[in-house]
Amino acid sequence: MTALKTLIILGATASLGACTSIGPDKTVDRGVNAHHLSTLVAGIWVDPNGCDHWIIDDGVEGYLSERLTPDGRPVCSGVALPTEVVGPFQQGTFIPDPL
Repeated sequence: MTALKTLIILGATASLGACTSIGPDKTVDRGVNAHHLSTLVAGIWVDPNGCDHWIIDDGVEGYLSERLTPDGRPVCSGVALPTEVVGPFQQGTFIPDPL
């Protein structure tokens, strides 16, 4: 059992170590379908409080950020019911989501 734990810890450490070699530019997806993140299409997810968040689904990974006004206040537009998503947030990738 100790050997299994050691193997798991080594695997996790190696996986986390690989994250630091990506580089400082976080605006580019270097995955299977590498592209600049600005080419992805965002939708809006409404949180349980009724406020908006930008959401992008790239098939393998996803991106989410709070939608804010220029002065930093949350946007709560009422575009959808709480916990619903609207918009073409899954466009821009050929990788489908698992069912």
